[in-house]
Amino acid sequence: MSTSQPKLPPIVHACYFASSSRGEQFIPVHTFSYQQAGKIAANDGTKEYEFNEGEFRFAVGNKLAKYYKIPPPNGAFRSIAIFFDEEMLREMSAIHGFTATQKPGSDIFLRLTPHQAYKDLFNSLIPYLNADQTLDKELLNLKAREALLIIMKVNPELKDILFDFSKPGKIDLETFMQKNYHFKVSLERFAFLTGRSLATFKRDFEKVFNISPSRWLTQRRLQQAYYLIKEMGKRPSEIYVDLGFEDFSHFTYAFRQLYGASPTKI
Repeated sequence: MSTSQPKLPPIVHACYFASSSRGEQFIPVHTFSYQQAGKIAANDGTKEYEFNEGEFRFAVGNKLAKYYKIPPPNGAFRSIAIFFDEEMLREMSAIHGFTATQKPGSDIFLRLTPHQAYKDLFNSLIPYLNADQTLDKELLNLKAREALLIIMKVNPELKDILFDFSKPGKIDLETFMQKNYHFKVSLERFAFLTGRSLATFKRDFEKVFNISPSRWLTQRRLQQAYYLIKEMGKRPSEIYVDLGFEDFSHFTYAFRQLYGASPTKI
């Protein structure tokens, strides 16, 4: 289902006391989450999403998305996420006969209607996740499988997402990159999402743009930064993260190299 990567633990409990947008902007596997406290704002490049305390959400894997975790006043952002990797999904498909029967919709994030079975599931996880001890991997694997079976009972329509094991097909490179250049992901991710190996992606990219992917991404992001600062009156500190730069100093240095002046002087 995805490019090679470190295997995720089946269940993760996140806790942040400050607003956070850390991490690569890519959802590697299908994810079922419960928002315990605070809220999360997300953007897939075309649509905005927001999930508040007490809500359940489903995130579609192998997709690009930006997300911002916001704690409540004087509190901590807390959420529990259950990850469904391809190995487990294929195993459950073979055992239970789950299959996709039609093409799923285009939304990356789905708000799930609260259901008692979902509440009971996540409540059952809290004692294990809060315990001051090494988490039992086998137990968490069993709970992830339990979560999948509950989803199939409560939201069976999600089978068309969960059990679609097709790989991304080869798509138009220029259209895709012009739409998604601002996502902070590796070239390997871009290659996978356009249906190419990394070597083929680089070769096709240079044929289309006459420049290497890394240099094009930097220049395209800086061009957009210049437009936002010069024409839209945006402050440099407001935009560099949304354009895929790691930190402000790197953004400022790259901007000065291309335009001969720091972004604050434009």
